[in-house]
This record gives sequence, C-alpha cells and structure tokens, in this order.
Amino acid sequence: MIIVEQLSKHYEVHEREPGFLASLRSLISRKHRLVKAVDDISFHIPAGQIVGFLGPNGAGKTTTMKVLTGLLHPTSGRVEVAGFRPQDHKNAFKRRISLVMGQKSQLIWDVPAADSFLVNKAIYEIEDGAYRKTLGELVELLELEHVLHKPVRQLSLGERMKCELAASLLHRPDILFLDEPTIGLDVQMQEVVRRFILEYNRAVGATILLTSHYMGDVTALCNRVMVIGGGRLLYDGELSELTERHSPRKRIRLQLAESESGSLAEVRAQLSAIPGVTGVQLEGYPAIGLEVPREQVSAVSAALLTSLPVLDLTIEDPPMESVISHVFAERSSRADGGKLSKPEAEVARP
Repeated sequence: MIIVEQLSKHYEVHEREPGFLASLRSLISRKHRLVKAVDDISFHIPAGQIVGFLGPNGAGKTTTMKVLTGLLHPTSGRVEVAGFRPQDHKNAFKRRISLVMGQKSQLIWDVPAADSFLVNKAIYEIEDGAYRKTLGELVELLELEHVLHKPVRQLSLGERMKCELAASLLHRPDILFLDEPTIGLDVQMQEVVRRFILEYNRAVGATILLTSHYMGDVTALCNRVMVIGGGRLLYDGELSELTERHSPRKRIRLQLAESESGSLAEVRAQLSAIPGVTGVQLEGYPAIGLEVPREQVSAVSAALLTSLPVLDLTIEDPPMESVISHVFAERSSRADGGKLSKPEAEVARP
C-alpha cells in the first residue's frame, strides 16, 4: 500500500549573524546550511497494517508524512501510495488518504463542528446517504452526540480532537497518516482515541502510519515500529524485537513480607549475593526493584523466591521510552565513529 525507496528531502536554509553589519555582508555573500530532513530512507507498508513512526522532534517524521500525502515534493527517491505518486495531486489519490495532525486544526473555529463536516462532504462529493451512514457511525464510535452543534471554540481539547478525527474520516479513507493524534489529551481521552483507531482499522481495513511521543499509543496500537533519527531510518521491525535488541535487561519487582524480611542491610546483602542482580531500588522497601540480564531472569527469580520472603514477583520489560533512548544513544556513538553521515552539512554560496 505504501512504497518508499531511497527517499530524501533536503532544505537549504539561509543563516546569518545578528546585527546591521551582518545584514550588509549577507547581501554580498550568504551562508547556507543544507538540512537533510529525510536522508535516503526506504520501507514498505502492506494494506491494513498499523505502523508506529518514532523519533525525537526534528527527526524527519512529519516531513516524511508530508511527502507521503503530497504536501511536499521529495528531493530524490521513489514514493508510491495506493498506486499513486503523491506529488501528482490526483483527486482519486486524495479520496484514499487522510492526514490528521494533532497540532493543526481543519475545523472552522466559530461554527459548530457539524458545519465543518458539511464542508468536507461537499469537498469530497460524498452522497447524502453515504454521508449520513458514515457520520452516524463516527458519532456513535466517538460519542459526539452532545458536541456536534457547539461552536468549535467552546469545545475542550479532547472533544475537538474527536471532531478532527471524524472530519478526516467522513470520506472513509483507507490510508491514514496520524501525526500526534493524542497530543495534549488526558489519559482517559487518549484511551478513547486509541480504541477508536483500532475499531476503524478493523472496520475499514485501513493502513495507518502513526507518530506519537506517547509510548502508550505505540504499544496499544502497533506491532511494527520504525525509528527515525537525523533523517535516517534506524530501525524497522517488530516492537517486541526492538525491546529485545536494544534492552538486554528486564525489570523484576518484588513485594516482601515486611515482618519476615529482616533489616534493610540484611536484604541488601542477600541481593548482592545473587549473580546478575543490578540496579537495585530500595526506596519503597519492602517493595524492591531490580534489573537483571534477560538470559538470567529465570535463575535470578528462583534465587529470589528461595532466599527472600516474597509475597509478589513480577517481571517486565523496561519502559519503551528508555528503549528508544538507547536506540538514539547507539546511533550517536556510531555516528561519532564515522559510520553514519551527519544529518546536516554547512555550505557557503555566493
């Protein structure tokens, strides 16, 4: 459904020092910086898959999405979405896709969301029957009955985000580009939006490319993730494999029987005697946190159960945020060694 081969998008940015003299000098000789927002990335996404697109601010996520939707033209490379070249801006292509940006609004601020929906109905030339059917389904799934006729400026952020999703899906696109769809929402509203995205994917068979800084979005929705940094694709594969590859340790949490566990010093001594135990956290004693190499989890767990009065023991992967941080730290160390090109290069032009 989405084919990207050796995609690059570069910008040339004018830079100058502050001050009047620097302004005069820039009239004669300008200094430019070449920004490689996206630098030679390739990936394929089959129909119906939800893929997480992860990276820090400025990594190239939104630029890639804008190229995939035709808002930007690529500097080089091949891009194909549903058999179309996005930069050709064909109406048949636009009817297949939708771009939802959590920080941008397509709703008309001073009128009810229902009026904005009618505008989209006219733009996409949706038949009356199909419009009523789709709108009814979206209103039910997103629980919009009580907000449809309120001016958008009076809606809460969560209500507005749900209306944004509804407006973007009235033409029933089968390819969604979701750029931070839950940004700024509270935990309960994030869960509502995630549940809706899954329902839409199941109902329509939609292909979804999702960016988010909330790892809860990614772990709830995506089995496959792509990690981008400095315009380069650093990882493309299963979420579980990413965790295993870039986090060689697991966390073990213990709850001890306080009356039987002895003093803190005694517990610390018992833990230090178990091979493989590191990162001991005793701040919430008798609750204890440990870090253990993956291959030693079974042996360490058995030793803990034998040597300590354990009421409860849980084994978990580290937070996804720390896994992603490890990916970027690894990339930085490789870049320092010259194995990866830098994302930016300075050039001087007359």
